[in-house]
Amino acid sequence: MTDERATVTCPDCDLDETFDRLGAARARIETHRTEAGHEAEWELHRLDSGVERAGADAGVCGRPECTNAKSPLYRDE
Repeated sequence: MTDERATVTCPDCDLDETFDRLGAARARIETHRTEAGHEAEWELHRLDSGVERAGADAGVCGRPECTNAKSPLYRDE
């Protein structure tokens, strides 16, 4: 795949797949949980710039220096 957005792996077996759509990766995790009973994990390689900016504004990283208190997305504790 030329535009890999996520990799799904499982620590309990040899599952290791890449996806160009986050929805497909999320569906694979659920399918693997149902079929194998394992908790697969994903690594996100790239998010759209708007998603990254929204996450930063909301302070999802947990560091005060990363937040934008003037953003409507800011989460004040």
